[in-house]
Amino acid sequence: MKPEQPPRSARVALLGAMFLMATSAIGPGFITQTTQFTAQLGAAFAFAILVSVLVDVAIQLNVWRVIGVSGLRAPELGNRVAPGLGHALALIVAAGGLVFNVGNVAGAGLGLDALLGLPPKWGGALSAAIAVGIFLSRRAGMAMDRVVVALGFVMIAMTGYVAWVSGPPVGAALRNAVLPDQVDFLAITTLVGGTVGGYITYAGAHRLLDAGVSGPDRVAEIARASVIGVLVTGLMRVLLFLAVLGVVAAGVRLDPSNPAASAFEAAAGGAGRRVFGLILWAAAITSVIGASYTSVSFLVGASERFVRRRNLLVVAFVGLSATVFLTAGAAPVPLLVFAGAFNGLILPIGVGVMLWVGLRRNDLLGGYRYPRW
Repeated sequence: MKPEQPPRSARVALLGAMFLMATSAIGPGFITQTTQFTAQLGAAFAFAILVSVLVDVAIQLNVWRVIGVSGLRAPELGNRVAPGLGHALALIVAAGGLVFNVGNVAGAGLGLDALLGLPPKWGGALSAAIAVGIFLSRRAGMAMDRVVVALGFVMIAMTGYVAWVSGPPVGAALRNAVLPDQVDFLAITTLVGGTVGGYITYAGAHRLLDAGVSGPDRVAEIARASVIGVLVTGLMRVLLFLAVLGVVAAGVRLDPSNPAASAFEAAAGGAGRRVFGLILWAAAITSVIGASYTSVSFLVGASERFVRRRNLLVVAFVGLSATVFLTAGAAPVPLLVFAGAFNGLILPIGVGVMLWVGLRRNDLLGGYRYPRW
């Protein structure tokens, strides 16, 4: 007998959760880090990508499984483990998410500048308005799912095109994935923190809870979705790596002020810069959506008073991020570095809570026996 297929709404929610996690990770910082490490390490960067994907899968499998089976958000689980821990986690995630979101709005402005020639501040304001419109729609959850999935496919397709035209040395990349010329642990740590650090770790899992996908009977779907979400992020990382590697291997020196844009322009000419603008904008606005949604989900998880005002809180979060960017005019790089420090603090605390619940608090998992491996 064939297993029963989940209803269409559940399948859409699973797909949306996968891409929400993936596109939250694929932001301006993701693009900048991948480009810089590729220029620095060349084909040897393939090993760092492979190791980081394996670590990311392990982390997300545990986080999604514990949250999905328990039906409780991360702050709720934290408070059950130690009173006040969930509130502290919510505060750190929301603060880090806000700082990161200012950088995401800035990245969206830079993307529209490269794509349409729009001044970055106008581009950032327009992108924030689009995000606000999504959360003000009558079916905000479904609208968010569809937008992140569509833009996720756009980013992958466009980056794949540039990877193809740049003609990277694929053989050298494959060899270095298992037998690297050099191993850079800083690169591996940075990739892990940028892919599953901070709010990103919980974006997809919290989305599943809001869509009603939870409980021990859904564990197979939840686990599969968590792995596919990481693989989507890994695919984007590999394509971007190959696109830049082809340019670097040809001897082109990247512009240090905007290495990713110069790599795309070197690979595909003037059209390449437009393509870069589209990819950067798509990466940034989906990260705005993911950061705002997930940060507010932590506040909702810490206090039931926020539940009925959830979408308005998300809109306010986007608006505050845009206001800080428009008034402060701060460069995105320092902001992203500062937010990265928050991510480094959140990851061990949050994952520690998940592992403790999985191994020691079976009462929170509805009797589900957590696989010790």
